[in-house]
Amino acid sequence: MERQGRRAPRFGLLLALGIALAWSGCDFQKDPPAGPSQLPAARFVTIKVEYRQPAGCQNSDPTVHCEDRVVFFGSWMRPKDSSYPGDQVLLDTPFGANFWSGYVQHVPVNWPPNDFPHYVRVYDPHLRDTPSGGVTAARLSIGGQVITDIDQPGTPQESGLIYVDDDGVGRTPD
Repeated sequence: MERQGRRAPRFGLLLALGIALAWSGCDFQKDPPAGPSQLPAARFVTIKVEYRQPAGCQNSDPTVHCEDRVVFFGSWMRPKDSSYPGDQVLLDTPFGANFWSGYVQHVPVNWPPNDFPHYVRVYDPHLRDTPSGGVTAARLSIGGQVITDIDQPGTPQESGLIYVDDDGVGRTPD
């Protein structure tokens, strides 16, 4: 009988110790809400821009502005305002009078498409007196890809849509 009396307290003690150890591993405090995930690191590349200017200056007075350079603009570029001269790239003529090209640095990569395509266009002084006011995305190539998707053609808001990959290659939106 004496042995049975000793077992009961030992068993109870072991049971209490086991329960205490099990409860000590439980966390009754609410976890804080998960914060936003980190933004992926921005990637930037340099792209080649090429533009073929239509032959002949189409301005009412061809002696005005027809010798000016073609200017490239992209939607990622900061526009001109009273305190900032604006981001723009003046294109050069390496192949002759009607072919313009240049390199644009710090272009955000947006391919594979996980964001909106870039809007791109040029200001062509030969087209200043047209309904578009000289703005066009026609005959424009970005990173080796000819612009085929044009938004608001023939207007001063005309822009071509393009994606750019990690190698600086242009990709037409589907």
